[in-house]
Amino acid sequence: MRLSLAAGVVAGIAALASGAGAQQKSEDEMFKLMKSERIGALRLDMTEAQVKQILTARPVISREQLWGADGQYHLKWTYGAQGVRLGLVSEKKGGPKIVESIDCTARCTLTSARGIGIGSTLADVQKAYAAEFNKDESKLPQLFVAGTIYGGLLLKFKAGKVSSMFLGAAAE
Repeated sequence: MRLSLAAGVVAGIAALASGAGAQQKSEDEMFKLMKSERIGALRLDMTEAQVKQILTARPVISREQLWGADGQYHLKWTYGAQGVRLGLVSEKKGGPKIVESIDCTARCTLTSARGIGIGSTLADVQKAYAAEFNKDESKLPQLFVAGTIYGGLLLKFKAGKVSSMFLGAAAE
């Protein structure tokens, strides 16, 4: 599915980087965080039914769109009052969907598996995600990337505090 496309892109980038003598993490290491991380009880690859058990409010649902990049159907579920937006994907139009991304903003009170949430400090984030810190893709002090932009946890900052959290693939 989508992860295999992102993994292929990462593999190509890793091959180029290693040819230049750069120290490179394996694909498994790069995607390990994305596969294991949670925001509250939400995680990637959850089904629609699983999401509905956790977020009981009715979301605003976008129109389904076919993306040429991966040949899959994408849509967003927005829970405005909770500050959560989920990206969902399916192989067929109208087919069963799974969560491909989790985006949290100001109203979100959920925290990551390591206790990071909206309002956490950069120091807290650096301590919690030191092993997964991606120096090359981060733009401190505005953006901290744990894992990779092709699949990881991206934390944006305003005034030294987390202003948004994104779990998933932010680039292909």
